[in-house]
Amino acid sequence: MIVDTLANRHLYTQLNPRLATALAHLAETDFSQLEMGNYPLEGKDIFVIVNDYQTVPKHTAPFEVHQQYIDVQYVVSGEEEFGYLPLADQTPSKAYFADHDYANYDYESNKQDAAFIPLKAGMFALFFPGDIHMPGTSDTPQQVRKVVIKVKV
Repeated sequence: MIVDTLANRHLYTQLNPRLATALAHLAETDFSQLEMGNYPLEGKDIFVIVNDYQTVPKHTAPFEVHQQYIDVQYVVSGEEEFGYLPLADQTPSKAYFADHDYANYDYESNKQDAAFIPLKAGMFALFFPGDIHMPGTSDTPQQVRKVVIKVKV
């Protein structure tokens, strides 16, 4: 997991060529002008999801993990917290579903091991396969516009 701002995106471009494409797209696109929805960037290898939502209390959301994609989560406006759970001996509450590339872990069983980190407008988080995370939470509801770019590994 990495948390940073777009000003430092150059630090991560050598990790994966598709990740470099995704970070460049974030820097070059005005997401405040796009409609909510899914946008292909490089077919199923890189695609963009633009979403508007209200954050939810952490106890109401599951943790998730992916195997096939890196999640690049960028907050356009608003602020949220995301949970991070180091992968150890956790057992998924919902087994891995390959068609949608996720498994879930419930909050109550894992809250003692979780850390919650603020993600403000202009910041991004990179979640690599195996990084268990819970996006879109806060103690008080907040309106957020977020872009998630899915990058095939």
